[in-house]
Amino acid sequence: MASIGQIVNPTSGSDALSRARQRAALMPDCLVEAKRIANTVIAGWHGRRKRGIGENFWQFRPYAEGESLSRIDWRRSARDDHTYVREREWEAAHTIWLWCDMSPSMMYKSSYGSASKESRALVVMLALAEILSRSGERIGCPGIMEPASTRNAAERLASALMHAPLTGGLPETGMIRGWSDLVLIGDFLDDAPAIMERLGPLARRGLRGHVVEISDPAEEIFPYSGRTEFTDPETGAKLISGRAEHIREAYRNAYLARRESLGQSLRHLGWTFTTHRTDHLASEALVAVHMYLSGMPAKATHGGQL
Repeated sequence: MASIGQIVNPTSGSDALSRARQRAALMPDCLVEAKRIANTVIAGWHGRRKRGIGENFWQFRPYAEGESLSRIDWRRSARDDHTYVREREWEAAHTIWLWCDMSPSMMYKSSYGSASKESRALVVMLALAEILSRSGERIGCPGIMEPASTRNAAERLASALMHAPLTGGLPETGMIRGWSDLVLIGDFLDDAPAIMERLGPLARRGLRGHVVEISDPAEEIFPYSGRTEFTDPETGAKLISGRAEHIREAYRNAYLARRESLGQSLRHLGWTFTTHRTDHLASEALVAVHMYLSGMPAKATHGGQL
């Protein structure tokens, strides 16, 4: 039968440069697509503001005895019999760490998907950086980019990712401090207990977490039949099934059970869990995560068109 998906062999030391070049070549297209999607979604998540040092006007309030006379707004005070002080606004930027898995398993793309898992994860990640940076939030990437509040956060992140070392698995998070948000994007195909062993301590440190599982349609529906050879892109191990359709139900049950177990464990920690398939629009995942970050409930879906 015709090939349904494409796989890659594990990246060896001699292939590292080639793999890095592939990632660099992918980044510009992902950045363009991310900006397009960001412009079609929500552009109005404003940072949390309060009184403080800043440039923008906040409010007038009555003058209190003992305050410096230099703070009085004489024009406003001249309108009536009271003396007023002009207060300015300070925007409290929040730190949001973004990370996506770029291990070999993420390079998979079947004929059912519109993009590889890696490409889709990068687009969602960069689109989040674009939207959040417009709101003045501080954007960082664990081990790759220190948090910064800048309007070109998506471009800076894309550039940093081009030169980032090839790594797999969950990121190192020792550098993350305070009450930050952490958005993790990947396929999360490891056993749920192994993943939770890494994520549990982060929740206990006070981090708010948001996990986005990216899947290819073939990974869910298992469309294979007849004699089929499966290859693990991480290790290169192979498995040959004489009648692949005979294991379809058992595979799907195991796949969905893993997902359900991971989702329940994450929600028990107070984290959010979003699933997204590459045959649907990246904007669906972006909207769901954006709403979670804004403190609003969201329900991820697998369907719909923008």
